[in-house]
Amino acid sequence: MTSPAPDRLTEAEIADLHALHAEELRRFLWGVVGEASLVQDIVQITFRKLVEVGHETQAESRKAWLFQVAYREALAQRRRRATQKKVLENLQQDPRRNVDGTPSDPLVAQETVASVRQAIEELSPELQQVLRMRIYEDKSFAQISQELDIPLGTALGRMRNAMNKLRGKLAWIERES
Repeated sequence: MTSPAPDRLTEAEIADLHALHAEELRRFLWGVVGEASLVQDIVQITFRKLVEVGHETQAESRKAWLFQVAYREALAQRRRRATQKKVLENLQQDPRRNVDGTPSDPLVAQETVASVRQAIEELSPELQQVLRMRIYEDKSFAQISQELDIPLGTALGRMRNAMNKLRGKLAWIERES
């Protein structure tokens, strides 16, 4: 393993901060979002940010910084979920769609499914693997990271990359509906 950049926190420092504060962060986040898998994802994101920019914080204020980052991420997750809920409600009101949001025309539904499958198959094997593990197997990013033996940030980045590529490839579906 390579040594950290000159100003970066060491693995030992990050591990110590995780041991000291992760459980307390989980309890705090449970009160904010109330969902175990979401709590775990937010803790992972928080510590990923610690790895990325934690060296820019003062040592004596890192606990407060961790809680602030976690809280902001929890609020962002809540906003995203509210937006997703609103989109689903709007889809349900669209007369061209069924109650579950799928197109009411079976041929359109089949074409959409085929397009999504083809777009996924066009992704690199690494992106496909993370996408399938997260969406179809409902695994957390920590589980994906551990099973693939890759850093957590790499798993998160691959998922973000896969979603961005799919969004681009499937933009026509939104324009036609």
